[in-house]
Amino acid sequence: MIEELKNNVVPQLQEELQSILDFWISNVQDGNHGGFIGEIDGNGCRNDKADKSAVLNTRLLWTFSAAYNLYKNPVYLEMAEKAYDYLVANFWDKENGGLVWSVDYKGEVKDSHKQAYAQGFGIYGFSEYYMASENKQSLEYAIELYNLIENNFKDEVYGGYIEALSCSWLPMEDMRLSAKDANEPKSMNTHLHIIEPYTNLYRVWPDEGLKLQIKDLLKTFRDRIIDGSSYHFNLFFDVDWAVKSDIVSYGHDIEGAWLLNEAVQVIKDEELITIMKDISLKMADVTIQEGLDMDGGIFYEKEKNHLDTDKHWWPQAEAMVGFLDAYQNSFDMKYLEAAKNSWTFILNHIKDKEKGEWFWKVNKEGIADPVPPKVGFWKCPYHNSRALIESIRRIKHEI
Repeated sequence: MIEELKNNVVPQLQEELQSILDFWISNVQDGNHGGFIGEIDGNGCRNDKADKSAVLNTRLLWTFSAAYNLYKNPVYLEMAEKAYDYLVANFWDKENGGLVWSVDYKGEVKDSHKQAYAQGFGIYGFSEYYMASENKQSLEYAIELYNLIENNFKDEVYGGYIEALSCSWLPMEDMRLSAKDANEPKSMNTHLHIIEPYTNLYRVWPDEGLKLQIKDLLKTFRDRIIDGSSYHFNLFFDVDWAVKSDIVSYGHDIEGAWLLNEAVQVIKDEELITIMKDISLKMADVTIQEGLDMDGGIFYEKEKNHLDTDKHWWPQAEAMVGFLDAYQNSFDMKYLEAAKNSWTFILNHIKDKEKGEWFWKVNKEGIADPVPPKVGFWKCPYHNSRALIESIRRIKHEI
């Protein structure tokens, strides 16, 4: 199977990565107001007056920077520079620091509050762009965001990080990341997307204080966020870490499994490497046992006794990497088989062969839902491009 992956699957992954990047280059640039437009619907129609989110724009910066770091294609660096310039000019709060949540289509601030999640993705994008461009100002922005997170979102009493603050870093009542989320002060999702950018920042800025925060986050996942009996993530918490939800998110489980492994490998903490390797393999096993359908697709989530059998685009992407990572940590072929099946499912059902990019979701029968957007506040090239980049690298050079 390894030779098949190297000889047959890697070229497919490379072709699909090229296709996704071409889609964003050809369809999403905003020639009127700069940067990238905020929405393309499921039928491929542009909404040139849609609001633009910090999540989309920081992820665009990361994606094109990472693509350039893989291929050294100057067009990708040009797109990354475009995203960088727009973020700095329109999302950066010149008075209070940090990234605002959204701007309108003209680039004027629409929602000025500060979500810890968005600051994290700013670090992810700025640090990756620094690797691509050697632009020292980009590294400085990443470090400033790190300091803003530590100084404003860090809970010095109970540990971890709170969800959101006002424009001027004051407490606010509605801290939700999105309308579907619980309004609780702490979440798995925000912590996952703080340790992820902290890890990337450490690659280019190996600061001892940053390393300590990454170690602290790993221990928070071990002790607070991962359920020690089920090996699922708990999703929402009170300020003192009382669990406030019973939803299982299969995509986050398998995404977190490999991101936590990545973090501990980058900081080279030998004690935690052994612990996180064991935990991540158990999380991968639970994903296979409970979240994996017969066709290779990953179910969306489970709440109490209700299983949401839709298959969203991003859990499929994360499963491909998560299962490859599990194979690298165990050499158990069942994970390699699961990774290959994830890719086959993506090719057969998630990839839009007519209009490009990936569908938001398909149902249990593999039929795509054409209504959700191809480009939007949350529909970005980050999950799928990253999965392809990671899979190409791992299969070619590490397996």
